[in-house]
Amino acid sequence: MNRTKCHVRKGDQVEVVSGNFRGSSGRILAVFPGKQRVLVEGVRIIKKHLRKSQDNPSGKIAEREGPIHISNVKLIERERKPVKGAEAKAKKETKKS
Repeated sequence: MNRTKCHVRKGDQVEVVSGNFRGSSGRILAVFPGKQRVLVEGVRIIKKHLRKSQDNPSGKIAEREGPIHISNVKLIERERKPVKGAEAKAKKETKKS
C-alpha cells in the first residue's frame, strides 16, 4: 500500500484559501489522504437529520463539519509536540542544581 503525503496533519492550524469557505480558519480535526480531504473545525457545517432512537427520543438535526479538498487549505501553524529527549534533559539539569 502506498502512503499519500499531505502538507497538513491533524491538529494543525490552517486557513481556507479557495472555494466557498475562503478566508475562514480553524484546526484540522481529521485528514483523509486517500480521498485528499480534510475536516476543519468550524468550516463547512452540514446538517444531518437523525431519526428517533433511545439517545434522541424526538429525533434531532445535528450539525457537524463536512470535508473540504486538501488543496484548498494553507498551513498557518503546526501543532508542537514536546520532544521526549528534551524533557528528560531538562529534568536532569534541575536535579543537578
